[in-house]
Amino acid sequence: METPENNRGYESAEKIILRWDSTASEEGRERMIFGTDRQEADVYLQAVDEIQRTLSSASISDCSHNVDADDQLKVNTTIQIAMARLEDEFRNILIIHTSALEIDSLFDSSTSFSSSTPTHHELEDDEDCISDDSGSSRNNLLQLHHCESSDSSTYRTSSSIREVDLMPAEAICDLQAIAMRMIAAGYLRECIQVYGSVRKSSVDSSFRKLGIEKLSIGDVQRLEWEALEGKIRRWIRAARVCVRILFASEKKLCEQIFDCVGTDIDDACFMETVKGPAIQLFNFAEAISISRRSPEKLFKILDLHDALMELLPDIEAVFDWKSSDSIRVQAAEILSRLAEAARGILSEFENAVLREPSRVPVPGGTIHPLTRYVMNYISLISDYKQTLIDLIMSKPSTGSRYSGDPSTPDMEFTELEGKTPLALHLIWIIVVLQFNLDGKSKPYRDVSLAHLFMMNNVHYIVQKVKGSPELREMTADNCLRKLTGKFRQAATSYQRATWVSVLYCLRDEGLHVSGSFSSGVSKTVLRERFKTFNAMFEEVHRTQSMWLIPDGQLREELRISISEKLLPAYRSFLGRFRSQIESGKHPENYIKYSAEDLETAVLDFFEGYPAS
Repeated sequence: METPENNRGYESAEKIILRWDSTASEEGRERMIFGTDRQEADVYLQAVDEIQRTLSSASISDCSHNVDADDQLKVNTTIQIAMARLEDEFRNILIIHTSALEIDSLFDSSTSFSSSTPTHHELEDDEDCISDDSGSSRNNLLQLHHCESSDSSTYRTSSSIREVDLMPAEAICDLQAIAMRMIAAGYLRECIQVYGSVRKSSVDSSFRKLGIEKLSIGDVQRLEWEALEGKIRRWIRAARVCVRILFASEKKLCEQIFDCVGTDIDDACFMETVKGPAIQLFNFAEAISISRRSPEKLFKILDLHDALMELLPDIEAVFDWKSSDSIRVQAAEILSRLAEAARGILSEFENAVLREPSRVPVPGGTIHPLTRYVMNYISLISDYKQTLIDLIMSKPSTGSRYSGDPSTPDMEFTELEGKTPLALHLIWIIVVLQFNLDGKSKPYRDVSLAHLFMMNNVHYIVQKVKGSPELREMTADNCLRKLTGKFRQAATSYQRATWVSVLYCLRDEGLHVSGSFSSGVSKTVLRERFKTFNAMFEEVHRTQSMWLIPDGQLREELRISISEKLLPAYRSFLGRFRSQIESGKHPENYIKYSAEDLETAVLDFFEGYPAS
């Protein structure tokens, strides 16, 4: 072998290397080789190749003891200078070709290429579904065409993944050429570190623009839920962009640069770039999944679950290398914990409805806040029907539930055969709510008001069920008939409790003393009947005008029902006995109202007027 001193090719290559040595050359400090003169870059790469060939030959000769130690040292020093320079060039190319991504357009493209079902509750992202591409496999889509000046689209898609070309083809070629020489010279670790540090900074910058904060699991769990709700909504949108575009594009770039090297460096560089950001991204969802459970969290947890379930195939596609196992496992475990949290919250909600302890009567017998809360909650649950059907796998046993326990209602499931477990959960919550409302009606001192309270609340339940197509579909027809019958029975019970005693004053029994029907009426008893009726009606009017039926149609129906019983009875009684009262003294003290007056007064009932 020729020694470096006798090798003209080596000497020429060494001069080129030393010319660009930034520690010894002013030109090397002030200029970069790549990106200025294409010919200079090619010459430098050829010089590096020559030095590496010399180094390889020297290593072979060293085994035969045919090379001088000084010559070996000289070659090693030269290659070290070359690698230091290439490392700087590698870093510089990465930096100058790292540009900020347009976040707004990323949101648009992530949404357009989403394959998800629409999000629920307060989420505003309406998404179009897209079917999987047929024909070519993902491996074909990701096939690398080295150093092509491609005229193809900036985006490549696979299902909902949308990859962005992060660098121009010429820059990729330069990076690829440098990486091959650094790795051949044994500088694999340095190559990975430089690549990872620059690209991770770019990913971190995109995270900041996406609003993804650096929060630990503890930080997330210390936030108030109201603050977290907005963060969850932003996280869902950002996660779609991160997985489908940002991470996918970073993986594509790694493959474009490093696939040709023939090692697992593309895998290593990808994880060096995105592992930290990916953990940061998923730590937020993990913190939510293990946070303290409460009913108000259910819907955001379901939103998170749906979003992560939708993203899971994309996560598995993007993080499909062995070194990415931890990311795939973390995502799957979070999904499982979110599902368990949702099931737990639903079960705890049932118990909370059953045990809700307030026994202070609601003024006016109106709809109890618990009724509104529970039924609105159930309506929202029905919006997540498919998700919850998938999550709730265990079906309550047939037969009576909690049969024989006086502190819980009974429910026969035999008549609900064929209903999904979710439907049975919702029906059970309604049964539990009714049971609780029965208890809340007991403190009312006025029995009529207790019946009105039950009528209002059960009617509200019925209207909420009828008003939600999803809830009505899940609720058995028999269950809805029972609910309708219950509020009608409460209305009937109210009328009996209030008006039977009032109408009792208008009966004929007890008015006749003896003799014929017309001549045997006791005026004293008759006057007392009119006075009693007036007093009772005035008391009913005074109290029940302060009671409230919020539903206008129900209020009008009950007034009509009252009028249909009261007015004919009063007209008949007045028609039969008016002459006896008017023939005596001060008839106005006894006949205070016409039938029209009563009809007008009934219109004041259930308006919730303040006490006067």
